[in-house]
Amino acid sequence: MSLCVSVFSVDPAGCKWHARNVSVLEFIFVANDLGPWTRENAVVPNWTILLCVLGYNVSALVTVATKTFLRYDKLRELISSIRRFYPTVTIVIADDSSNPQKIEGPFIEQYFMPYRKGWFAGRNLAVSQVQTKYLLWVDDDFIFASDTKLEKMVEILEKTTLDMVGGSVREVTQYSTTFQHTMSVEQGGKDGDCLTVRKGFYHEVEGFPNCVVVDAIVNFFMARTNKVQQVGFDPLIARQGHLEFFIDGLGLLHVGSCSDIKVDHASKIVMPWTRQSESDRLYKGFRYVQPLEDDGRLQEKLLYFKNRLKCMKSK
Repeated sequence: MSLCVSVFSVDPAGCKWHARNVSVLEFIFVANDLGPWTRENAVVPNWTILLCVLGYNVSALVTVATKTFLRYDKLRELISSIRRFYPTVTIVIADDSSNPQKIEGPFIEQYFMPYRKGWFAGRNLAVSQVQTKYLLWVDDDFIFASDTKLEKMVEILEKTTLDMVGGSVREVTQYSTTFQHTMSVEQGGKDGDCLTVRKGFYHEVEGFPNCVVVDAIVNFFMARTNKVQQVGFDPLIARQGHLEFFIDGLGLLHVGSCSDIKVDHASKIVMPWTRQSESDRLYKGFRYVQPLEDDGRLQEKLLYFKNRLKCMKSK
């Protein structure tokens, strides 16, 4: 953000400057041409002060939070990309890997968990350690790029009633996804309600082109820390889960999505002449729940029971 305001008189008592919200205040003094000053004609020139607020102090307002499991090569690439653009932002890591590796570096907080404690439990741990007004959630295989504009996300949250704003995740093929969805609940009888999930959005966010209001977004978002902590992540969802958080947040979270704020996704393409890393091979074996596995059936039963649902539809 770059905002320049012309001020014709300076009253310190009337200034509203929040040091934790802005990074630079630039004062430019421009005098009208009233002729030379003399001792006999000590005329104070009509100074015009241009106050320029150049950007939000992302490091003071935002903490980056992520959950990692086994993929330390991907995690280090994520951190390296963050540091190219935001060298002093705090990064909080929840880690339930076997044989955990210590991630060294300034402004990094790494919290170790019991082995395979789980995806949503790790998210809870990471979010619980955030002390800034906002948190940015990223997966450990994301890569920041020049259009990963956290300043715009902060500006949207500062100027609207949104609690959370998502971006777009870009694959190596240049295809991007925002996972923009709306949700509605149809009242049912004693057997429960029906949840309908639809692709799309409600309406645009006024003043922010390419941004819309939705109920669910992709796993790259900035949010008000206290609102995410209020909703929380169900720790029984251990291996894969996404929409469950937004279902829990229905009625509590005001969600937006912007297609022009992007983060890159590390390539999953394995060429014939390349070898899959050992960490990727192990990770893949744990990552996806198969339909006949107990974990998958338990998660589905939990979703329906907790939300008093008898059916769930996608459109």
